[in-house]
Amino acid sequence: MEPETSHSITFCRLCPSWCGAVVDLDGTTVTRVRGDEANPVSRGYLCPKGRAMGAWHHHPDRLDVPIVRGTPLDWNAALDDASAGLRRIIDEHGPDAVGFFIGTAGWFDSLGKVAAQRFIQALETASVYSTRTIDNPASLLAAEVIAGHPALLPGPDDDARFVLWLGGNPVVSHGHSYSLSMPSAQLRKWASQGELWVVDPRRTETAELATRHLEIRAGTDHALLAFLVRELLEQGADYQYLAAYADGVETVRAAVASFTLDRAVAETGLRREDLEALLGAIRRAGRIAVTESTGVTFQAGANVSVWLVWVLNIITQSHDRPGGMFFNPGLLRRFHERPWPPRDGTPAPGPPSRPELPARWGEYPCAALADEIEAGNLRALVVVGGNPIVAIPQPRRLAAALRKLDLLVVSDVIPTETTALATHVLPSTGQLERADIWPIDFIHITQGNQYTPALVPPGGDRRPTWWHLAQLAKRLGHAILPDGADPDAVTEEHLARRIVESTGADFDELMQAPHGLSVEPRHYGWVEKALPDGRWRLAPQPFVDQLAKLSAGPPQPGFRVIAGRQRRHVNSQLTDGTGARIPDRPLASINPEDAEELRISDGDPVVVTTRHGSLRLTAHRDKRVSRGTIYIPHGFAGTNVCDLTSEHDDIDELTGLPVMTALPADLALQEPMHRAQERPR
Repeated sequence: MEPETSHSITFCRLCPSWCGAVVDLDGTTVTRVRGDEANPVSRGYLCPKGRAMGAWHHHPDRLDVPIVRGTPLDWNAALDDASAGLRRIIDEHGPDAVGFFIGTAGWFDSLGKVAAQRFIQALETASVYSTRTIDNPASLLAAEVIAGHPALLPGPDDDARFVLWLGGNPVVSHGHSYSLSMPSAQLRKWASQGELWVVDPRRTETAELATRHLEIRAGTDHALLAFLVRELLEQGADYQYLAAYADGVETVRAAVASFTLDRAVAETGLRREDLEALLGAIRRAGRIAVTESTGVTFQAGANVSVWLVWVLNIITQSHDRPGGMFFNPGLLRRFHERPWPPRDGTPAPGPPSRPELPARWGEYPCAALADEIEAGNLRALVVVGGNPIVAIPQPRRLAAALRKLDLLVVSDVIPTETTALATHVLPSTGQLERADIWPIDFIHITQGNQYTPALVPPGGDRRPTWWHLAQLAKRLGHAILPDGADPDAVTEEHLARRIVESTGADFDELMQAPHGLSVEPRHYGWVEKALPDGRWRLAPQPFVDQLAKLSAGPPQPGFRVIAGRQRRHVNSQLTDGTGARIPDRPLASINPEDAEELRISDGDPVVVTTRHGSLRLTAHRDKRVSRGTIYIPHGFAGTNVCDLTSEHDDIDELTGLPVMTALPADLALQEPMHRAQERPR
C-alpha cells in the first residue's frame, strides 16, 4: 500500500523571521513546502529560502555517518576519539585551548545552542567565537552603553508612520538585528500609511517599495545621521523629554556641530534638496522609526552610525513608544518582567595573541581566530552550524590555520569548506528532523513563539547537535542537559519544555498553538523604566571620539565595494542553488556609466582589488547600483568577498569587527586573450 500524503506544520529556521510552513510528506519524502496561512505571524508568507527546505533536506550530499580523519566510523568510536583528544588538550594546555565557533545555523538551533552554551560553561573556556562579532557587534554595543543591555535591539513599530531604513534590504534579508515576516507587505504598509525612506547605495528591492530612496555614497551614513541630529537638536527635538530622561545632550550637540548641510552634501554625495526634504519630513512626523542593517553595521563607522540612529529616535521621543521603535521583550526572555543589572560597555581582556582586541558578551572577536591557532593558544575547535572559512576575512589564511589544529570537530548537515578540513565530522539532523522553538524571539517584530516537533525520523545515522555535544561532554565528565538528563533517554520535547519553563513561559500554551503563538497587547515604556539611573546615556565618550576620527576629511574618490545578501541563499547555505529555479550568482555589479568608462560589458571577467586582496568575478551592469559602487554578494566560497577584507587592518577598536563593506577598491577589466589580440596596435 502506498503511503498517504500528510500535511505537517512547522516553521523555517534559516533566518530569525521564523515563518510558518506547511510540509507535504509522502511517507518521509518531502513533496512540497509552502507558507502556513494559519500562522498568526507570517500568515502564509514563505520566501524562496524557506520553500527550499525540502530540497535542502533531500540534498544529495547530506552527511549521514560520522567521519574521523577521512574514515567513516560508528558514533561510539567517533565520540570516543574526539573526547580523548579534547581531554588530552585540556590536560596539557588548559581549557582555553579548546574553542567553540557558533555559526548562524547554530544560533537558530534552539536545543543545540543551549547545549553548546552549557558545554562552554562546563569547560570554562574563554575561547568562544560566533558570527555576531563579524555581523552586528555595533548594535549590541550601542544597546549596552546607551540603555544598559546588549539584547535591547529595537525595530520599527508595525504601525509607524515615518520609517527611515539605512543600509538594509529586508525584502531579501528580512531584517538584521530586528526581523520581520512578510517584509514586502509590512514595507507597503509603512509607505501607504505614512512615509518610508530608504538610504542605500543600491536601489534594492526594498528601495523599490519606498516613498523615497536616497542613493548615499557607501560608508558615509554617519555624516547623514550627524546632520539630522544637529538640525533636530536645533528644531524638532523633544526638549522636555530629554531633560527628564537623557544625559549627554550638550555633548552630542557639540559632537555633531560641524555637520552642516554643506558638509553632509559633500560627504554623502546626496543632493541638498533631498537632505532638506528628509529633514522636513522628520520634523513633520514628530515620532519616527529609524533603523539600520548590515550596510551600516559592516562599515568603518558602524558604532557611530548605530549610536546616532539611537540618538535620533531618543531625541524625538520615539524609542519604546507606539508608532516609533518597538522593543520586543520576548516571550522567553520576558525582559519587561525581570529587571536586569545594567551594563556599561566595559570589555573583558582580549585573546592572548591579540590583546588589543576586546572580548565582549563572553566571546573573542573572530578576527583573532587564525592568530590564536598560529600562536598555539588554540589547539581544538568545535564548530556548531557554521562555515567560518566563508565568513571570516582572509579565508586562505584561516584555512591554513585550521589545518594546524589537533582537533577540528564540526557538526553540520552537508559538506562545507570547513567540514573538508575537519578531523571529526558529526552529521546533524536538519530542520525537519529535529524539534525547535524560536531561540532568540526578542528580535522579531511580533512578540510570539512556536514549537515544532521533528516531522520525519533522521535519515542515515544522523543525530541532533545537542546530542553530539552532550555525548562529548559526558565523556569529559560533564552533564550539560537539564536535570542531568541522559542524552540517550531524554526526548526533544522534554528539552524544549525545560528551556521554555526555565524562563517562566508556559510550554503547554505553545503546544496548544501548533501554528504559532502571537502575544498581544504589545508592551511599551518598559525599557525606559529599567534604564540605568532612569536615563538614556546619550553621549558615550568612545562613540563621540570615533565620530571625531571619522570627521578627518571628505571621502576619497574611487570605487567602494559593498557586500550584501541575495534572495535565494543565507550566507553560505543554499549557495549551490539547492531548491532554486534560478540560482543566485556571485557577480560584480556596477553602474552602466562606470562600466562604459572602463569599457566593461556584461559577462566580462574583472578583478576587484582592495589593499587587502583581490577577487576575480564576472561583471554585471546594473543601473540599480550607484556610480562609484561595486556590489558583491557574500556567502560564496569560490568568489569570497572576505578575500577583500582583513583580520588585522581596518579592525574596529571597540568591538573587534573587521570592516566588511564600503571598502576602497580598484576595478579592472581582465580581457580574454583573443580580445586583446584583436585590438589595433
